[in-house]
Amino acid sequence: MDDNMISLIVASAALLISLVTFFIFNKERTKKKAETTAPGDSTRPLQLQAYERLIVLADRIALPNLISRASQPGLSAKEMQSLLTESIKQEVEYNTSQQIYVSAAAWDAIRNLKDQNMLIINQVATSMPQDAKGIDLNKRLLDFVMNQQKGTLHTIVSEALNYEAKKLMH
Repeated sequence: MDDNMISLIVASAALLISLVTFFIFNKERTKKKAETTAPGDSTRPLQLQAYERLIVLADRIALPNLISRASQPGLSAKEMQSLLTESIKQEVEYNTSQQIYVSAAAWDAIRNLKDQNMLIINQVATSMPQDAKGIDLNKRLLDFVMNQQKGTLHTIVSEALNYEAKKLMH
């Protein structure tokens, strides 16, 4: 046998070993994946719990609820703005691990709600006079929310999360 023939045999053997190893590995991986996604899946309760927590989070960072919870008499509008935006950030950070268990769309909805609420707070606060009180900011924010025609974003996000959770239950 010449050197080319020996090289071809060695390369063929290496390829055959690689293919066999790949198929064995892939078969094991597919088997494990099937076990973790089978009906009655052990992650389903964790997923449902994550959706529950995100629905609570959406409710907690909804502007009317946030304002009623965080309102403190005597704060300036700037202080209230800071308190409200920090409260939103903390609520979302506390629940950030839930994104592991929910769809990317669900987590994006939460992030969009956070960003939108912070944008509203910052824009309304910026439009107020320098000496405005926190209670004045809160009133303007609540007026803004009440005048939204298409419904509040937190309601839309909550409905989407609820829909996804119900899909998991079926």
